[in-house]
Amino acid sequence: MENGSHPFYFYLTMYKDQKNFRYIYFTLVLILYLVILSMNTLIILVIFLERALHQPMYILIACLSVNSLYGSTGLLPKMLADLLLDTHAVSRPACFIQTLVILTYGAYEFTILTLMAYDRHVAICEPLKYHSIMTTRTLAIMVAVAFLYPLCAIGSNVSLAFQLPLCGNELRKLYCSNWSVVQLSCIQTTMNNIVGITITVVTVFLPLFFILYSYIKILVICQRSSSEFKRKALHTCLPHIVTFVNYSIAVFCEIIFSRYELPDVVAVILSLEFLIIPPVLNPLVYGFNFPEIHRRILLLLTSTKISMTSK
Repeated sequence: MENGSHPFYFYLTMYKDQKNFRYIYFTLVLILYLVILSMNTLIILVIFLERALHQPMYILIACLSVNSLYGSTGLLPKMLADLLLDTHAVSRPACFIQTLVILTYGAYEFTILTLMAYDRHVAICEPLKYHSIMTTRTLAIMVAVAFLYPLCAIGSNVSLAFQLPLCGNELRKLYCSNWSVVQLSCIQTTMNNIVGITITVVTVFLPLFFILYSYIKILVICQRSSSEFKRKALHTCLPHIVTFVNYSIAVFCEIIFSRYELPDVVAVILSLEFLIIPPVLNPLVYGFNFPEIHRRILLLLTSTKISMTSK
């Protein structure tokens, strides 16, 4: 261990028993990564290229896809390398960078879903004021805050963990995580725990309560409205609710794994769920449920196929 209490390398111990199946796992992870890249890139391209989709709801969907690419790229390329290598070491700076990426990915998912809930709340509860409230400038400011605040808050928490003297360098994970590093500390981590809990409350639970409040109000409005209005409202809100519920369950599973000892197979599944399921599910939910996006995806793919055939 280099530098005594500040090891220059960490070792990811969850890869130790994967040798006999490493090529199978590598192939599956590679296919998964390519699927995530292709589907989310397609959503982003369609929304970017089609001026008719330059509306707050679709721009926020594109932000979700950008975040999916960001989070999966912070995890899967390193995982692919680790599945092929015999040593599963990661340098201290690289470990904390990956930690920052994965934590901010998780926070961004909640903040973007919060903005989507607010957008639907305004559209359904105050339709006459929608265009005056959800202006391009307002949306740009909200998106900037949704990305910058978690980066600053989580960055401060990760920097606290970076300064801790450690009594080990083995992480029972497939990737670097802040809690796993803090558990190796040789000193009290009260400050880290307080900061971590505060950031979790502000970046997870406050958005969670706001999202629940927004959709409860939407449901109340729908109950008082016509069946046609109710159908349209639920059609636009249902994908957001599905995404929100799926991600909340995935994050809960990750928290459970981080705090308790579980069998290796269960630990692997729970630790990867919130980083893999949402990037795959989100494009499917929005790409197939929204006719505007679905239709333009088909047009883009058809035009691309025709152009390739003509060559």
